[in-house]
Amino acid sequence: MTQMIFLTMMLPAAGLAVCAGLTAVVRRWAIRTDFVARPRQDRYHRSVVAMGGGIAIFWTMAALILGGVAIVGLVIAPGALRWLSPDIERHAEGFMNRLPELMVVVAAAFSLHLLGLWDDKRRLGPAVKLAVQFIVAIAAAALADVRVEMFIDNTLITTALSVVWIVLIINVFNFLDNMDGLSAGIAAIATAVLMTAAFRSGQVFVGAMGLAFFGTLLGFLAFNFPPATIFMGDAGSMVVGFFVALLTLRTTYYDPAVGTPLYSVLMPAVVMAVPLYDFITVTFLRLKQGKSPFVGDTQHFSHRLQRRGLSDRQVALTLYLATLCTGVGGIILQQVNWVGAGLVFAQTVMMLVIVGILENTQNK
Repeated sequence: MTQMIFLTMMLPAAGLAVCAGLTAVVRRWAIRTDFVARPRQDRYHRSVVAMGGGIAIFWTMAALILGGVAIVGLVIAPGALRWLSPDIERHAEGFMNRLPELMVVVAAAFSLHLLGLWDDKRRLGPAVKLAVQFIVAIAAAALADVRVEMFIDNTLITTALSVVWIVLIINVFNFLDNMDGLSAGIAAIATAVLMTAAFRSGQVFVGAMGLAFFGTLLGFLAFNFPPATIFMGDAGSMVVGFFVALLTLRTTYYDPAVGTPLYSVLMPAVVMAVPLYDFITVTFLRLKQGKSPFVGDTQHFSHRLQRRGLSDRQVALTLYLATLCTGVGGIILQQVNWVGAGLVFAQTVMMLVIVGILENTQNK
């Protein structure tokens, strides 16, 4: 048990250290090569900021996953280290059995990363981005078993639902990357909640990936929290959305064998309530104005809060707190009865109402 705890704690520490180091290197490279975000009318920032943070995020996760495969495959799995506990050797064997799925996950994230880099440099149209996102989502759902585990016993239906959910969450975090610290910070909170649920369900691999991703996000957030000195860009936000979607789909919420209630499957929606609120409201506003929902502007709820007098840090901390409040409700959803579930859903709605009141209050 002690060995397992030590190895588990190493994951977020490694993610934080590697991503922070890579982010510092990428930031200097981006400034030197003029890979920067300049102020524009449809963006809130008013200074030149380095781009390329997504490079650090993706390659940190890729290094941790591939490094884990190498360590397990070359050292632990063959039994070269007999001092390891039987539990760790058992998990190592299971880890290697999931190797093909892990490679699909890395390849899918890499595809989104390249797409994002291309968009950050050339500004691709939404049709191309959506097409690639759907291809990646289909590959992940079909080849890596990144599918929702529900009461629906039909692979075609669950695969279709999962593909739509993956594309939705990718774009939710892409939309959320509209102000310093929002996408990475909210993703970190959601990841912490999801990996807690995974560990409680006995899902060591999902929880371990959550820990690695959590540390990676914190390493980047050290440079992206207001005032940001680097942006993740689409090369990062789409990768972040993909990994969050992966965690939501691979975590087990409903298991009749152990008595978890059916409404537990709604946990991802509760945890993701705040970023989903932003995606839905800004999409509605743009469509109402006759604009494409995929054309950036400053109508996100973060911008509306800022126009009400909040600083960038206050906006980030307010939305972190709102996400944490809904996330805490999501954690207990598997343990409460129908009355408790009703209270969790009511709390989630009330939190969104509070955000709505704040962002629509006029300055005096």
